[in-house]
Amino acid sequence: MPYLDEPSLIPTTILTGFLGAGKTTLLNRILTEQHGGRIAVIENEFGEAGIDNELLVQEGNEQIIEMNNGCICCTVRGDLVRILATLAQRRDAGELKFDRVIIETTGLADPAPVAQTFFVDDVIHERYLLDAIVTVVDAHHGAGQLDEHHEAQEQVGFADRILVSKVDLAGEARTEQLMRRLRQMNPRAPIRSAHFGETDIAQLLDIRSFDLDAIVEIEPDFLDDVSHEHDDDVSSFVYRNTRPFDRDRLEAFFSATVAIYGASMLRYKGVLHITGVSRRVVFQGVHMIFGTDHGKPWGTDEVPETKMVFIGKQLPVDVFKAGLDGCI
Repeated sequence: MPYLDEPSLIPTTILTGFLGAGKTTLLNRILTEQHGGRIAVIENEFGEAGIDNELLVQEGNEQIIEMNNGCICCTVRGDLVRILATLAQRRDAGELKFDRVIIETTGLADPAPVAQTFFVDDVIHERYLLDAIVTVVDAHHGAGQLDEHHEAQEQVGFADRILVSKVDLAGEARTEQLMRRLRQMNPRAPIRSAHFGETDIAQLLDIRSFDLDAIVEIEPDFLDDVSHEHDDDVSSFVYRNTRPFDRDRLEAFFSATVAIYGASMLRYKGVLHITGVSRRVVFQGVHMIFGTDHGKPWGTDEVPETKMVFIGKQLPVDVFKAGLDGCI
């Protein structure tokens, strides 16, 4: 189906990449760029609670909408259609002002069913233009993720732009080897490195790069097959607590935990309430690598609360929660 009037359509970017690749870091970079545009952001979390919304820089020119407790490519795909339709209606009514939409998928999402939405749903097709699929690949963990996870392969195969993150951790030789593999998997997409999201935003937005014909060549049933299933052994859980952590105990717990379970800990992130710290501490990790940073101050009328999400393969939930309780 051709687009009848492209200038009147709302350009939409799908931002994808496997767990921990750096999608939210890149999105923060886009939101803080002085490009003058208003952006509506749709955030998808695999777990039951949203974390990324608290990690995003919000400066008043964006609308942030969360889609939790399911993957955007399957269980909550109907929510995406509803949200996009509602956004367009509120824009028409003058209730919201935005120039484009960015959809940040969960790291476990297959981008194909998400992209299908813009072609097989008539309401969405008449209002939105799928501008590009931008995929972030972790240079340090990317090769292993491509070996083990079909979703990571699909994210690369469907990309219109590929950004390689964490090249400082991987080193030059491993990064170049990964880039050669990415070029073989997807010769259509330009590949660039992006250190902490630093990249030319003009190469990511309003680039009209999504090519339906090229996608159909790769996946002939793209417009027909809407099924997608995840590996049963990947699951998530959320930990919450309003009591503050002892920093030293928490660091010791995570050092020991990643040494034992790190290979199965695909992604873990959250905001921490630490004794003696007047602001959120942002915590993020992938497999054996984790770290913290300063977040937003706790509000005067806000109850500080630790909220963390863990995504992994057959993680012992009770062991993790008991260990974290022991760090209070």
